[in-house]
Amino acid sequence: MERNRRPSKQMLRLLDALSTTPNEWRHGYDIMKETGLLSGTLYPLLMRMTDQGLVEAEWREPAQPGRPARHAYRLTAQGLALARTTIGERSSSGFKEVPV
Repeated sequence: MERNRRPSKQMLRLLDALSTTPNEWRHGYDIMKETGLLSGTLYPLLMRMTDQGLVEAEWREPAQPGRPARHAYRLTAQGLALARTTIGERSSSGFKEVPV
């Protein structure tokens, strides 16, 4: 039986950040800077959201020679729909989360 839970505050921050440029691949470090989430929170959340089909991840070759390949992330159509739904719910309820 699958539970339908509300997204956590951290997941909402991540959805909000990724939904601003939904087709753009983003690196974890850039997402950490934008959201204020620490790596111990961000990466497990990205892995869980990937398993749920909300985020897709792929290895990206480095822009500079000699640098290691890195994972990049972006929302799937399902993830973007969830982001729009949750953002719509927050704005219609008058709730606005204050950035950290």
